Amino acid sequence: MQRFNKAVAAGLLCGLVVIGQGRGAVAAGAAPVDEVHRVDLNTASAEELARLPGIGPAKAQAIIEYRAQEPFGKPEDLIKVKGVGEKLFERLKDQITVGEQKPVSKGRGG
Repeated sequence: MQRFNKAVAAGLLCGLVVIGQGRGAVAAGAAPVDEVHRVDLNTASAEELARLPGIGPAKAQAIIEYRAQEPFGKPEDLIKVKGVGEKLFERLKDQITVGEQKPVSKGRGG
């Protein structure tokens, strides 16, 4: 009976390790991302942006403030946002996109 318990425990442990490795690959961005599931830098909410790996609430807000002044023309423009460097962009490039740009409205006071 003790051997059986050890075999079951070992089997469960192996299963958990395999499942954990699969999740790690997805979290690390190793799994391919469909174009449909990419985050649009010009339209995403702060919450959507903050879900990207390496982007928290502060960087998400910085992205929104940047695009309010100048919409993103290409994904690489993300590097222009304070706190986003080339390494972070490399991690994100397969998870982001830039859709149709909306013109920045510069209202006049009159």
